[in-house]
Amino acid sequence: MEEKLTFRRYRDNDEKYTRWSEDIFNEDTSYKCPTYVHRTPPCQGSCPSGEDIRGWLQIVRGIEKPPADMNWQEYAFRRSTDANPFPAIMGRVCPAPCQDGCNRNEVEDFVGINSVEQFIGDSALQARLSFEKPAQETGKKVAIIGGGVAGLAAAYQLRRLGHGAAIFDEREELGGMTRYGIPGYRMPRDVMDGEIQRILDMGVEVHMQTRAGRDISFEQLEHDYDAILLAIGAQQGRSLNIPGGDAPNCVSGVAFLAAFNEGRMQNTARKVVVIGGGDTAMDVVSVARRLGHINTPHEGDRPESVIRDLTAHDVATTAKREGSEVILIYRRPIENMPAAEHERITARKEGITLRGSLAPRELVIGEDGRATALRVIEVDWTDGKMTEKEGSEFDIECDLIVPAVGQSGDLSGLEQFDNGRGLVDCDKFYQLPDKPSYFACGDIVRPHLLTTAIGQASVAVDSIDRYLNSAEPGRRPKVDVHHFNLLDKLRETSLEPQAYDHHQSWGTDEAGYAVHNYEDRSRQEIIPHDMLYLGHFPYTPRNKREETGVGADEVLGHFEERFRGLDEDNVRAEAERCMSCGMCFECDNCVIYCPQDAVKRTAKADATMGRYVYTDYDRCIGCHICAEVCPTGYINMGMGAD
Repeated sequence: MEEKLTFRRYRDNDEKYTRWSEDIFNEDTSYKCPTYVHRTPPCQGSCPSGEDIRGWLQIVRGIEKPPADMNWQEYAFRRSTDANPFPAIMGRVCPAPCQDGCNRNEVEDFVGINSVEQFIGDSALQARLSFEKPAQETGKKVAIIGGGVAGLAAAYQLRRLGHGAAIFDEREELGGMTRYGIPGYRMPRDVMDGEIQRILDMGVEVHMQTRAGRDISFEQLEHDYDAILLAIGAQQGRSLNIPGGDAPNCVSGVAFLAAFNEGRMQNTARKVVVIGGGDTAMDVVSVARRLGHINTPHEGDRPESVIRDLTAHDVATTAKREGSEVILIYRRPIENMPAAEHERITARKEGITLRGSLAPRELVIGEDGRATALRVIEVDWTDGKMTEKEGSEFDIECDLIVPAVGQSGDLSGLEQFDNGRGLVDCDKFYQLPDKPSYFACGDIVRPHLLTTAIGQASVAVDSIDRYLNSAEPGRRPKVDVHHFNLLDKLRETSLEPQAYDHHQSWGTDEAGYAVHNYEDRSRQEIIPHDMLYLGHFPYTPRNKREETGVGADEVLGHFEERFRGLDEDNVRAEAERCMSCGMCFECDNCVIYCPQDAVKRTAKADATMGRYVYTDYDRCIGCHICAEVCPTGYINMGMGAD
């Protein structure tokens, strides 16, 4: 074989191992030149509903421009609701895993994503913005069992695709746990109603006080609809599995909150003990402190009677109520509670006692069969496992015990779907096994956050759409969220590439059918903070919403909304703190610092979001300076010209 065709990594007498990557470099230059790589930011990667958070923050701050016929408030709303149709709701009640993942935490503090989202949602309600009805109907119809956020989000996404959507719900009003589980001072009902109505106005059928499996059979649903989506939620609290746990004054957190939100329970007990550490537990203790108690109530006025829907309180009794003593116990240390830190801070401020590392042992039962105390034992977590401390048992006196230790679905009439744990099994496409026309999403699959249910609904609708079109389920992206799409942006701004005739040609640097210098890795990669130039970002304190929280002496009867939203100036200032991880935000660092004037701004007539700069490879020497000073990690050194 001729020598020129022979591959040899090492020559005769070579003794030193070398890396190929090191062979590329030559003094202060290399054959690597800048490429522009779009990645998913960690806020979006941490968002279970997959919102394009960076995208709508860029719109709010004025970097990404709206179309000429739209203001930025509406444009941000449209971008936000591509994934999640409830910005005003989620801006208030979402525990914001996106903020936990925010790379700005490496500088000083996360971006207040919730506060900006609340502004977007409230602005849309004030402007009476609506969702467009589909331009064309497919003729396919889907029955959605359950009218909570999962079912409503699914109806929204189905209508956007032109499919018919009909919601069946056993309650009097839509909203599920958002309405019947979250107190009104955290989630104002007019805000919720406005965001729900916007979805219904897209042409969604609604059948209230209709329970599938009881009022309408699944055989009938299968006959009338092309697919069925189970989104019934998990509105049944788990019982306290300890001796005495069936005492009449031991009621679940879900039932407690439902009785309050339905207006049936106007006061609670004198001494309330809540067991749990999640959002439901925190809502229960907060409500209990606000309701207070009345002395010497009639037996029928006891809170457990109301909670079990045996009676209802007279509103007039609220004038007689006094403060309640409320204590929350959690099996793990308090700092390890799932509830957000600000919830713990607020609870203590309101006079609620939080005690961690306590495990419930049994309920002490009185002569009348009601529990008089909760017996607990101290536990230790030093080695990561719970160890009971011998001889540390003690009793906590109480009149009402509220366990908030998990939830399951009420599957009466739907027993065929029960996986044995009060939930429904499905595959990664949210399709039920051996039932091709059935799908599920939300808490009935896995009790979690509202935003999780919304994200599952989006994936489930994509699967339903493929099923209705007799297509195989598509492979889901590794980073399965709603991504910024440069091609869509180019089309929106009339800068789309020319049509490609698919004839073979050499070189595309002058071709108008190709998008140059750009690589989209957003479906595979989330950009970490160590790929950013953090030194670019000065210390900038977060613009915080004003909290209307009160102290222990004022909490009784206080039902004012907890947070006041930011005004426009502050919301834009907060959006400015976004570091635009994985996407250019037009800082000009690469243009300014390039020693060869090789990095240039794209002409204004051709520029848009994601296409602000380009590299003249005839001038580039591969010095890497542009990549080093790029704050957002958008520039990567890739193989360029010789």
